[in-house]
Amino acid sequence: MQHSIFISDLHLCPTRPAISQTFFDFLRGPAARAEALYILGDLFEYWAGDDDNDPFNASVLAALRDLARTGIKLFLMHGNRDFLIGDRFAADAGARLLPDPTLLDLYGTRTLLMHGDTLCTDDVGYQEFRAKVRNPEYQRQFLAQPLLSRKQIIAGLRTENTEKKQSKSKSIMDVTPATVEAVLREHGYPRLIHGHTHRPALHHHLVDGHACERWVLADWYTKGSYLRCDRAGCTVIELATV
Repeated sequence: MQHSIFISDLHLCPTRPAISQTFFDFLRGPAARAEALYILGDLFEYWAGDDDNDPFNASVLAALRDLARTGIKLFLMHGNRDFLIGDRFAADAGARLLPDPTLLDLYGTRTLLMHGDTLCTDDVGYQEFRAKVRNPEYQRQFLAQPLLSRKQIIAGLRTENTEKKQSKSKSIMDVTPATVEAVLREHGYPRLIHGHTHRPALHHHLVDGHACERWVLADWYTKGSYLRCDRAGCTVIELATV
């Protein structure tokens, strides 16, 4: 049966080789048997620009390109860690960059795809930061700096973000229920698939009398998993750890 696969929040980096190997095995296994693979943000732990051609990034790019060359449709959405992935990386990977949100007909079911960070509107500080760094002029100025300088800035921001998280409640870093309902209403009460919160679950929302599924994808910090969707519905599948 035709099916598509959804993943997010892999946070790939050289310091977690076991998860990286799980990802490479996944591309050669389950992903290679799907009609399409959707990566809904934070494929990488961070992304300093498409000119960052270190060996690890090159290995991930090559693996994605190999998958795309088999005819599997490959889609990428920006996350909060890798929103600087650009057209060059996407083209080299054989992937299409998707806007956030993206609404599609998935085997007869209207399905809304998001990374998920825009649903966390109670976290006002993060939303202000997000608006700043997603500004095209800010990105243009940032990418004009030398690669080493960009990496140093990112390292500083990551340290600062870690410190801020320690003072935030868990609830403020989760989705805001009213925002979820507003998004579902705006897009015609679809099924919603997103990541970002690292709180995998299937939620059922009743909005204006309409029943809506919300699938939250898992992160890949300690193990891998994916959401498999076909005409009959969606199923979470865990991957064997390396």
